[in-house]
Amino acid sequence: MPHPVLAVVGPTATGKSDLALDVVDLLGGPDAAEVVNADAMQLYRGMDVGTAKLPPDQRRGVAHHQLDVLDVTQEANVAAYQREARADVAAVHGRGRRAVLVGGSGLYVRAALDELDFPGTDPQVRARLEERVEREGPGILHAELAARDPQAAARILPANARRVVRALEVIELTGRPYSASMPEHRYHLPAVQVAIAVPREELDRRIAARARAMLDGGLLEETRDLLAAGLAQGRTASRAVGYSQAVAVLEGRLDVDEAHEAITIATRQLARRQEKWFRRDPRVRWLEPGPDLAARAAQAFVDGAAT
Repeated sequence: MPHPVLAVVGPTATGKSDLALDVVDLLGGPDAAEVVNADAMQLYRGMDVGTAKLPPDQRRGVAHHQLDVLDVTQEANVAAYQREARADVAAVHGRGRRAVLVGGSGLYVRAALDELDFPGTDPQVRARLEERVEREGPGILHAELAARDPQAAARILPANARRVVRALEVIELTGRPYSASMPEHRYHLPAVQVAIAVPREELDRRIAARARAMLDGGLLEETRDLLAAGLAQGRTASRAVGYSQAVAVLEGRLDVDEAHEAITIATRQLARRQEKWFRRDPRVRWLEPGPDLAARAAQAFVDGAAT
């Protein structure tokens, strides 16, 4: 039986990528383990600076999967990700290595690890709902969702038109609540999940510093190239935190300092949502930062493999 997957999860800017590589080093390096990405925006080619994607020369020779697999004009699909990520994990195990899943996109983590089925789609139903969003606004459809599935509505922000549409689509196609497609936390693949419990004040400081480093490190130039590649037409990629603010700078609607503030605020909000998601999962082991963090994460992995 293969080793369980080690999943390094949690909010953005907590240091997941570095921790994962530190753990791989402890487990034996590139010949012992490989990384599978679970960050939805790091799926996109060319979205590097704004997603804090580790450059190849900083991956310590460790193979990484599910990076740079989509063009920015393509829509990210969690069901497709589930299929491809599980195939990657199986291939890693087939090579006699351990798989380390890394990312903060909660639904993508669950798609890879859990017993989770995704209802199909109907282009006509979705188009009709999307037309209603344009005509009536997402708030009206969110109210409709609240009447039909209060549990799902409580988890989806009224302004998140994409998720509201998807929830109503699933209800219409299946006749069941959308929340029924998110079952109890039950693994499909044996796994151990760890997250880094960075104090909120420190995390906010890191987020602000990262936003500044991105703007100073080529985010505007990267965004200009992505616009030329069709970013504005991408339904998923165009919503990534950082890029819409960078577009506003390029179009003269924000200056760089205003963009820094906007990115910082949006990233803090994202981090809060991610923490709330992963705190709801009782299987996640929250580890305090410290010099022995990687050793404790590796030990959690070893302990999990023994149970």
